[in-house]
Amino acid sequence: MMHTSGVNQNTGYLTVKTQQWRNQVLQSRDDQVVEETPVALVYNGISHAVMMTTPCDLEDFAIGFSTTEGIIDDLSQIYDIEVTEHPKGFEISLRISSERMQTLKSYKRNMTGNSGCGLCGVDSLDAAIRPGRKVKKTQLPSAAAIQKAVNSLASWQHIQQQTGACHAAVWCDAQGDKVLLREDVGRHNAFDKLIGAMLTAQQGTDDGFALISSRASYEMVHKASFLQCANLVAVSAPTSLAIAQARQLNINLVGFARSGKYNIYHCSTN
Repeated sequence: MMHTSGVNQNTGYLTVKTQQWRNQVLQSRDDQVVEETPVALVYNGISHAVMMTTPCDLEDFAIGFSTTEGIIDDLSQIYDIEVTEHPKGFEISLRISSERMQTLKSYKRNMTGNSGCGLCGVDSLDAAIRPGRKVKKTQLPSAAAIQKAVNSLASWQHIQQQTGACHAAVWCDAQGDKVLLREDVGRHNAFDKLIGAMLTAQQGTDDGFALISSRASYEMVHKASFLQCANLVAVSAPTSLAIAQARQLNINLVGFARSGKYNIYHCSTN
């Protein structure tokens, strides 16, 4: 059974003093800014990656990252997670099975990634396009469900409301209601946090869809496949590689999901 310790309770944002110029007047005021800090991921005592992350829900982030990077195949392969705060950032120490550690040692992606990074540390074209996991074909969410979720997204994003600088990844049920949500300054990190939270909660993906507050890049489709998420809805555009990956993996891909409209880029049942 996995054990966690040192669970951090950060809000994800800080209050700073600013000067605001408005209507020809300069005034001092407090402002909320999203936290962005280095977070080191250490497996069985060996440092693997340092990511720039919003330091909340770090256990979820560690589980999601470990899953979508292929470091673990199952949550049972993580025995322990410990989060430690240091003066310059956070360290997440994970104890994983010896079998998965051997796989990790042969994996060359030791890296430092910024908050917008999806493929940092990859050093060859062959390594850049990694295989995903095919999902079972399913119907698209209803238009009503997509619209309900899209119209509710802003009200769901607490850190974004405070800072204006945070991405969200949300698991919505078939009716478009929020089931789980995670936020981060980085869109990849937000999705990894959501995936980790869903795996921990044993949240199924047979019904519903993932809604992301960003564009749909290849990496976001790739992560969806590791969750066995058959429906990915993005508020912004997909990339060409994301569409190709969605077709290959049977993932329904919706982009430009806004109030009153959206585009279907791939539907696996058509």
